[in-house]
Amino acid sequence: MARLLAIDYGRKRTGIAVTDTLQIIANSLTTVKTHDLLVFLKDYFMKEPVETIVVGYPKRMNNLPSEAVVYIDPFIKVLRKRWPDKNVVLMDERFTSKMAFQTMIDGGLKKKDRKNKELVDAISATIILQSYMDSIKK
Repeated sequence: MARLLAIDYGRKRTGIAVTDTLQIIANSLTTVKTHDLLVFLKDYFMKEPVETIVVGYPKRMNNLPSEAVVYIDPFIKVLRKRWPDKNVVLMDERFTSKMAFQTMIDGGLKKKDRKNKELVDAISATIILQSYMDSIKK
């Protein structure tokens, strides 16, 4: 089986999470600078089999896309064009940053460590991936 990969896309940084090859466990992988993201993905796809890319898609409380989609939509278009063999899925990412921050608190991270925005992005990507995995199991 191939891995699932999730992306928490940001203007500066992007969090990335992946599953194991059996698609059982979602783990944070890393955070990369967004301008390096496509190069990172190309290298990663050469090393690891990935069948689905789950992209966190920001929505408002009324379920309409937020203003941030003006940055994410062009990226999604590039993903689909560059890797047509990969399934690209959009997953609602509302509250993932808050959930990631709470996860850090629950995990006992010190206040200083919780200010690490790269860690928040990687955990957010993991939450997005786990949400997707939960949704396909139903």
